[in-house]
Amino acid sequence: IGIIIGPNKDIPAPDVNTNEQIMAWMMDTYSMNTGSTATGVVTGKPVDLGGSLGRREATGRGVYTVGCEAAQHIGLEIKGARIAVQGFGNVGGVAGKLFAEAGSRIVAVQDHSGTIYKEAGLDVPALLQHVAEHGGVGGFDSMGKAEAMANDAFWDVDCDILIPAALEQQITAANAGRIKARMIIEGANGPTTPTADDILQSRNILVLPDVIANAGGVTVSYFEWVQDFSSFFWDEDEINARLVKIMKHAFAGVWAVSQEQKVSLRTATFIVACKRILHTRELRGLYP
Repeated sequence: IGIIIGPNKDIPAPDVNTNEQIMAWMMDTYSMNTGSTATGVVTGKPVDLGGSLGRREATGRGVYTVGCEAAQHIGLEIKGARIAVQGFGNVGGVAGKLFAEAGSRIVAVQDHSGTIYKEAGLDVPALLQHVAEHGGVGGFDSMGKAEAMANDAFWDVDCDILIPAALEQQITAANAGRIKARMIIEGANGPTTPTADDILQSRNILVLPDVIANAGGVTVSYFEWVQDFSSFFWDEDEINARLVKIMKHAFAGVWAVSQEQKVSLRTATFIVACKRILHTRELRGLYP
């Protein structure tokens, strides 16, 4: 794929089954084949090779940021809110940690290794440590810190916020009617099927679509690309501050359109995006 990627072409970033090391190998291979070091060809690299501070946590931080913004609009208090998270890696784990630090209760977590539940709220730092050591949440219940739960029962958990942060097509027509959350924040890409989306909308469950909810990762990937080109790197506080500012601004614009047009947030994101593209095309003109 070396002929179709590049610092000014397509720029890959890590996702499922990839990590910093793999991005480092991709950068090195591309650089060797082009004859010069090209740190900007990929993002999500190790910090020692031109990666950005805050990149690994960026998607989860974005999920948390837009979740807090949306909660204000629907009168949901984050402190004390019950949250269920599917997937507890770079996205769900970071988002869960930030919500817990803000006073929320993480009542249920599901990943490929199992599902755990605790009404009083899971010990998130201990759970993150367990996941780091064992590769998943499975077995955390055996330590007496949670109850094991059937995987399918996850969709029946009584919660205020549901964060699907694992794989695509997890919320379907089969389980959308069972979800009790007031708000869903899509940390994963495409976790909700179109039919399920309609069901959730009919039940007045607010869905924060992936295109904005998990945009923190690609936003800090852009920051990494900029830093690589300038060879000037920012500290983590500056990166996080810039990320939060952009996410809040983006959410405010989408929310305004959704209220003005009386449409879902997902439809509003498409309206915002299409308007920008059409406006830019008009300014550029058509050539040839």
